[in-house]
Amino acid sequence: MSSLLALLNNYSPLDPTEDAMYRQTVEFVTSHSNCFERSLSEGHVTASAWVIDPTYGQALMMHHRKLGRWFQPGGHCDGDSDVIGVARKEAEEETGLLNPTLAFPQILDVDVHTIPGNAKDPEHLHYDIRFLFTADPATPLTVNEESRALKWIPLDEVASFNDSESILRLVRKTKVLQNVLLAADGQSVH
Repeated sequence: MSSLLALLNNYSPLDPTEDAMYRQTVEFVTSHSNCFERSLSEGHVTASAWVIDPTYGQALMMHHRKLGRWFQPGGHCDGDSDVIGVARKEAEEETGLLNPTLAFPQILDVDVHTIPGNAKDPEHLHYDIRFLFTADPATPLTVNEESRALKWIPLDEVASFNDSESILRLVRKTKVLQNVLLAADGQSVH
């Protein structure tokens, strides 16, 4: 838990909504020593990988089988406090990528969202810790049992696949990073 708290302490929310989710996550993590356990019925920490191509122009998304929507790879920590490792593992398991590259060694985004109850689990919260990874779009992908499809989607088209604020915030952050990279390379920034 201390490594997650260190990562959270280095994270800077960009707006009041994000700040509220950040504070809610810090409170949850510091109040629950078992915050990484799926058995914690009120909620638990999850980890996601926002996988983009090396030009920061496309994101790899999966069409989630249970939810019927497009999302970034990610999932439960199942007791593992290494959230970066969990995010990488989920990306590998859900896409077939081998060792995607961690592009930024800090948290990219923190999101808190409600998971509807079902026959197996009551309604609960996911405290999702998101990291930025890169991968080559030419790498073959493998659909697993959790998804119906995988697709590299240009950032400007992501909203037509999932227009939730949670996903659009990842797109905005990626575009900012893309512009920083272009400026560093001496290319014009749009």
